[in-house]
Amino acid sequence: MHDLPVAPNILDQDFSASAPNQAWCGDITYIATDEGWLYLAGLKDLYSREIVGYAMSERMTKQLVMQALFRAVASHRPPAALI
Repeated sequence: MHDLPVAPNILDQDFSASAPNQAWCGDITYIATDEGWLYLAGLKDLYSREIVGYAMSERMTKQLVMQALFRAVASHRPPAALI
């Protein structure tokens, strides 16, 4: 457990969407390379299943996730109501 704020679960495990840029989901994974671990943060549009943004780093940090999100927003310009 931690004392950090937790965002509300708005989707409540309902990963369907009726239009693009209505809901995005994200995840982080790690990849073994000859030089060590590489972390990949990605965001997917739940309607189109398209990867809308991603970032890679040698460290798993909040900046990694923020970079993926900023790239997605810059390239897709979602509406303010995006979840």
